Amino acid sequence: MSVDYTDDSIRSLDWKEHIRMRPGMYIGKLGDGSSHDDGIYVLIKEVIDNSIDEYVMGHGKIIEVSVNEKQVTIRDYGRGMPLGKVNECVSKINTGAKYDSKVFKKAVGLNGVGSKAVNALSSYFKAQSFREGKTKLVEYERGVSTTDAPLADSNEKEGTLVSFIPDSDIFGNYHFLFEYIEEMLWNYVFLNNGLTIVFNGQKFFAKNGLLDLLERNINGNGPVLYPIIHIKEGDFECAFSHSSRSYSEEYFSFVNGQHTTSGGTHQNAFREAIVKTIREFFNKDFETSDIRSSIIAAISIKIQEPVFESQTKTKLGSQHIEPNGQSVRNYVNDIVKRNLDNYLHINSETAEAIHRKILQSEKERKDMAGIKKLARESIKKASLHNKKLRDCRVHFNTNKEERLNTTLFITEGDSASGSITKSRDVRTQAVFSLKGKPLNSYGLSKKIVYQNEEFNLLQAALNIDESLENLRYNNVVVATDADVDGMHIRLLLLTFFLQFYPDLVKAGHLYILQTPLFRVRNKKETIYCYNEEERVQAIRKLKSNPEITRFKGLGEISPGEFKYFIGSNMRLDPVILRRESSVAETLSFYMGKNTPDRQRFIIDNLRIEEDLAVEKVA
Repeated sequence: MSVDYTDDSIRSLDWKEHIRMRPGMYIGKLGDGSSHDDGIYVLIKEVIDNSIDEYVMGHGKIIEVSVNEKQVTIRDYGRGMPLGKVNECVSKINTGAKYDSKVFKKAVGLNGVGSKAVNALSSYFKAQSFREGKTKLVEYERGVSTTDAPLADSNEKEGTLVSFIPDSDIFGNYHFLFEYIEEMLWNYVFLNNGLTIVFNGQKFFAKNGLLDLLERNINGNGPVLYPIIHIKEGDFECAFSHSSRSYSEEYFSFVNGQHTTSGGTHQNAFREAIVKTIREFFNKDFETSDIRSSIIAAISIKIQEPVFESQTKTKLGSQHIEPNGQSVRNYVNDIVKRNLDNYLHINSETAEAIHRKILQSEKERKDMAGIKKLARESIKKASLHNKKLRDCRVHFNTNKEERLNTTLFITEGDSASGSITKSRDVRTQAVFSLKGKPLNSYGLSKKIVYQNEEFNLLQAALNIDESLENLRYNNVVVATDADVDGMHIRLLLLTFFLQFYPDLVKAGHLYILQTPLFRVRNKKETIYCYNEEERVQAIRKLKSNPEITRFKGLGEISPGEFKYFIGSNMRLDPVILRRESSVAETLSFYMGKNTPDRQRFIIDNLRIEEDLAVEKVA
């Protein structure tokens, strides 16, 4: 069928229409708030970035952030937006002071887009500037101006106030997880000495930069093998050590305060510098993997007009540092080599600890070589891609925005995996089918990952053997029945990931799929309920004796229905590691041999549940 291609086919979108039509270009993926990189958190970050830029330029030491249900309010005490340009700053694309590098030399936001994207993607948006005894207020709905108040006198301290409600038409039935917001705010204060952020009354402040950041994040990896090495010179800072329990590398990297979760040229330069310096110090050509195995590091660099690989700024692409043109690689290499070499000469105990760790990693690598070879042969024989894994198609293209939405469902049994396989979006959703209950891996060595066929095939499907950077799915979702057996399988899978791949959990990639327990329907309407309270509400709403079905397992849900539960309305519970909890302690309590302690824990929590139930009835 031919379609007319005429002048009428050509259409120009205004700024807000384009942002709302293609939000992924501006904020990455959308999501409902279950993931730390969902769009609603990017909106908060874009506004705070502007306040941080003011602080970096020497204006305003306090930033106040509040989240009240779905409304976010951010108040800084910088200079305030120029009163005559408030409207333009938040509603005209490619407008802002950050194009003038003399004003914002090392700012995070450079494209004049951030606050405009927040405006366009919010059902309500307000910006108010306080400056020179005056104030200017503007308000919008989905990017459309509703209030453009005249200048008025003000006794408020200078600065900017922004308040917004993310648009449910764009983000669906979203929810904020305070853990993700708090993590973002901690990173801001770690990277900006002297800055105080107050979030819903809680104060965030740090004295020692990346040293504090690493000490806060290192707990889950077990004790470190030597005191954290902290290097700070010019526009570069790093802190690092080796963990006693982790197998992989873990990095917290930043550019101009922006958390570059995908690394980039600065992180690559740091990794290279560590290897080069240690080889030269010991005068031995150690394997790269043996040196970097179990390293945990935080790195930060400030660059004038940095170039990122996407609008969400998760990976630095800059090769050179302006205005002198020095390469990022040489700059980082020089600082790390000089400072680390001096440190190791002065601190012989640390040097000896690093040497022992390298030799241990070398021995483990050689011991594992034969096992890994057999494991790879096992994968080929098992015909992974035909039996265990029903892969998605995104991996065959290079669309970065789509890759953010890739999901692997790990499920058990033919009926459950069959329903998900038939219901899924084949472009972005894959299914890995377990056969029965996986092995309890608590306390076992990593050899079991390759010797146990189920674990071997799972890690191969995820592609996480060498590095988390190679992870093939952004979301790894455990999808098991909501009964005792399903809960047990879920616990065994969580043990596997926490035991051998804790970085995958800490990076926010692991989730639990919520599926409905009940279906309540009459001839006109069907309501799916995820708990008893929702079931009661549904019965009241539908009245007159509706039909009630209790789903005992995923296999009982038809593919037609399952499509609803893993589509835009999918409910995911993120697996979040509390910073105050050690992975080792958590696994020991839930999977160790302390049966009496667990029994008391279960009894006490059952009593709490019973008390809550009584209160609800009352």
